[in-house]
Amino acid sequence: MEKLIACPYKNPNALCRLICFPWAGGGTSQLAQWGKLFSSSIEVSCVRLPGRESRVKEPFVKDITTAVNEITSVLLKELQEKPFAFFGHSFGSYLSFAVTIHLKEKYGLEPIHLFISGAHAPNSEALLPIKSIAISEAKDEDVLKHIQILGGTPSELLQNEDIRKRLILTFREDLRVLQTFSFEKAENNIPLSCDITCFNGSEDKAHDLEAWHDLTSGDTSFYKLPGGHFYLLEPSNEVFLTKHITRCIENAGL
Repeated sequence: MEKLIACPYKNPNALCRLICFPWAGGGTSQLAQWGKLFSSSIEVSCVRLPGRESRVKEPFVKDITTAVNEITSVLLKELQEKPFAFFGHSFGSYLSFAVTIHLKEKYGLEPIHLFISGAHAPNSEALLPIKSIAISEAKDEDVLKHIQILGGTPSELLQNEDIRKRLILTFREDLRVLQTFSFEKAENNIPLSCDITCFNGSEDKAHDLEAWHDLTSGDTSFYKLPGGHFYLLEPSNEVFLTKHITRCIENAGL
C-alpha cells in the first residue's frame, strides 16, 4: 500500500477518500500535499506509479492495463470500506477513468464523484493525435521542449542534468502507457452513474469535454480556471479546487 499510495496526511476517520492521479512525468509531491487543504471529512492520497520517487528502481509499466490492475488490486479492500472519489490531471485523468471502468465492470464499485482535469473525453476522436506520436523516435530535446511548453516544472529543476534526464524518460514512458489506452463506448450503454466534473485552464488548449455527457447517467459539469495546462498549481486555483471538490463530496450525502 505504502509503495503505491502516498498519503502524508492520514485521516482514518474521514468519511471519504479522495485518490489523485498525477500527470505524465509526475509524482506524488504536489497532489498528495492537498491533504492539508481539505477538511477532516476527506482523506487525500496520490497514486505513485513504478519508475519514480521511492519506486525509481522498478521498471516502468508498459501498458495501461498493467497499471490499472496494480492500482485496483492494492486499493480494492480500502475502496470497499468507505466512499471514494477520484481526481486526475491530464494523463492521470485517463488512468483514473480506466480504473473507474475496471472497478465498475469487475467489482460493481464506483467513485461517488469523478473529477477530471486537462483531458479530452476518453471516447473523443481528439485523443487520436496523441496516440499517433512516435514517442520512441522523438529526440530528448523535443520531449523537453514539449514539457517546457506545458509548464508545471520549475526551470531550476530542469537545469539539473540528472533530474532533466529522469523527467524526460518518465514523461516518455507515461506517454507510451497512454498510447495503450483505448475506450469505445458500446451503443446505448452508459457505463457510469457517478457525477463527473471537468476542469480546464482557460489558456490551455481546448479539450473535447462534451462527450463526457455520454459516459454517465449522473450530472456532468465544466469549469474553466485562469491559467495554462498546469493552472491547478496556482494557489488561488488550488483553493477553488479543494473547496469545490469538498462541496461535491459532502453534497453526495455520505
